[in-house]
Amino acid sequence: MMLSIAPYLIRAYHEWTEDAKLTPHILVDCTYSSVIVPKQFIQQNKIVLNIASNATHNLIINNDNLSFKARFSKKLINIFVPINAINSIYASENGKGMFFETEEKPNLKLLD
Repeated sequence: MMLSIAPYLIRAYHEWTEDAKLTPHILVDCTYSSVIVPKQFIQQNKIVLNIASNATHNLIINNDNLSFKARFSKKLINIFVPINAINSIYASENGKGMFFETEEKPNLKLLD
């Protein structure tokens, strides 16, 4: 299995938006069973999360998942998102960002 480039791009884009004084948001596909987010904010099986340093506590973006703690309605919530469930990361101020394909690619072999 090939190593996904998505977590590397997410970390880089997160760093760039923070350096540029922009606010990084992710769009999450909540149909993944391992996604842990406040259910009352899910709309059409999606949720947008602010992952800026000032909105999160203990943000971790590793090669498999993204996790942090954040306040929702004054309650501290643990957030857990598999990298594959992240549809996009973008700056909320201008909408510029990256979109990730969530579909599995067929395993095709080149023929001679």
